[in-house]
Amino acid sequence: MRDHADYPGLAALSIREAPLPALSDHEPLPESEIVGILRDAAATHENAIGTDPEGKMHQAVAELINRIIAGGSSFRRR
Repeated sequence: MRDHADYPGLAALSIREAPLPALSDHEPLPESEIVGILRDAAATHENAIGTDPEGKMHQAVAELINRIIAGGSSFRRR
């Protein structure tokens, strides 16, 4: 079973990988695209299939990404 300390790292990896194609096409990304990328990353984890410990890990990662979306201050432009 993975340690809970792994969850932020896995969330960060999912978020980092998700926007690469969009970053090559759009710069800067509008907020709506950033939110969409984050939602896609969360959905990937919400829909992941695995053993019970893996399922719990994916759910925790999805919850963390959704908290990032709700907080939003790190990606919203002023």
